[in-house]
Amino acid sequence: MDATPKPYLKIGVIGAGAWGTALAAVAASAGRNVTLWALEPDVVESIRSDRRNARFLPQALLPSGIEATPDLAQAAAADALLLASPAQHLRAVLQRLPMVAGKPMVVCAKGIERGTGKLMTEVLAEFAVPSDVAILSGPAFARDVVNNLPTAVTVAGTLEVAQRLQTSLSHAGFRPYASDDAIGVALGGAAKNVYAIACGIVAGMGLGESARAALLARGFAELRRLGEALGAKPETLMGLSGLGDLVLTATSPTSRNYAFGIEIGRGNTRADLDKRGHSLAEGVETAPALVARAKRHGIELPIAETTSAVLNGSLDLSDAMVRLMMRPLKSE
Repeated sequence: MDATPKPYLKIGVIGAGAWGTALAAVAASAGRNVTLWALEPDVVESIRSDRRNARFLPQALLPSGIEATPDLAQAAAADALLLASPAQHLRAVLQRLPMVAGKPMVVCAKGIERGTGKLMTEVLAEFAVPSDVAILSGPAFARDVVNNLPTAVTVAGTLEVAQRLQTSLSHAGFRPYASDDAIGVALGGAAKNVYAIACGIVAGMGLGESARAALLARGFAELRRLGEALGAKPETLMGLSGLGDLVLTATSPTSRNYAFGIEIGRGNTRADLDKRGHSLAEGVETAPALVARAKRHGIELPIAETTSAVLNGSLDLSDAMVRLMMRPLKSE
């Protein structure tokens, strides 16, 4: 008897930014029929005519088997849905999306909703039945994934759903690991963006590799404290979607959040970067939401709090480092 879980044959991807397009390529490379919904008409036309997403991922030729559509209902008719819209737009997309019980809904965005302080899986749970809620996250850049460079991620939900998604998306260049810890995966993916900005600020200020390493390590300690309060499994946070994603995002100039932090460390303001059309850095909106969520649970996040204060302009860069270095001495 074959014990391999049955794959979902038809995959709908909601959101055709760089990450959504890369995930559509993953599913197509794994042999699935893929429908990719895009809000932008030019993206639909580009994929249909040239098999390229000229706006968001122009360098990659997409595999055959991807049908781009402007019709949300058409994409939603698939057997499983990958929700790749940016974190702060997820709720608006879910309000328009037809919901069918028994169809996995997989959050592929990383963030915490501003205003509510909810993890992406918690936002999704307002619209879908609990057994359909899942999340995919991990140390992955869209350009690597679409070029079939070796990538491993975590997909979490009920184990039955996670294992079927694992089978549905796995191919030679993309390896999903199944988990039942959706909270840990969602928190790790969201928080690492904030700490990546913090590490970028340190690099932009020219404070050295030692300072960045210390900030990364202590940021991970903050993440684990909050994770424990939320019920995340320690092994999840030590894995791909926690520590693995943090290391990638907080050390690579390719990371939008790290690059954003570097610019802040060099003396640019958020307003300056917004005017210049700097790439989306999810950690900017997540930082205050992460701090607020932690306070609700009585957890201190000094690095996240300081990063949030720098981003909103209430704390100068020089004062930020003083604040962190002059905190009470304690055991690690």
